[in-house]
Amino acid sequence: MWPVNTVRPRVFVSYHHGNDQWYYNEFSLAFHNIYETIQDNSVDRIIGSASPDYVIRRIRENHITGTSCTVVLCGPETRWRKYVDWEIKATLDKQHGLVGINLPNNPRDPNRLVHKPDRLQDNMDSGYALWLAWEDLGRGSEFLKACVLEANIRPARLIQNGRPLRQRNG
Repeated sequence: MWPVNTVRPRVFVSYHHGNDQWYYNEFSLAFHNIYETIQDNSVDRIIGSASPDYVIRRIRENHITGTSCTVVLCGPETRWRKYVDWEIKATLDKQHGLVGINLPNNPRDPNRLVHKPDRLQDNMDSGYALWLAWEDLGRGSEFLKACVLEANIRPARLIQNGRPLRQRNG
């Protein structure tokens, strides 16, 4: 008898490839048994357009569709990346769950505030997005599954997606 294939739920992972690839690799490795992680693989090179509306539509159609949640890995430059902003927008357009994860390499400002994308912060403030620390992931796959489930059942009326799009990297 052949083993039965089980379909793993898909999550989209948004992050700054230049600084935080190691964290994506670790996340993907740690949770590969429960989630199929989808990344954009530098959408600027794949899509090849400078039009934000076109790029967001392609992100939504080719990367976000078929996932249930977007996980944003927040490192020191993530908040300044236009494609991260656009990926969050595409996620919210689809009314998918949104979870931010603070990476250990992410600095705090003098007021002890953590750097994160503005659109993510808007949705944390509204109660739509969840916020975790990288260290929280040590609690295991059941913890992450519960967080993704919680993110997916948050009411869409809490979504804040009216902020102007980031037009360039900071």
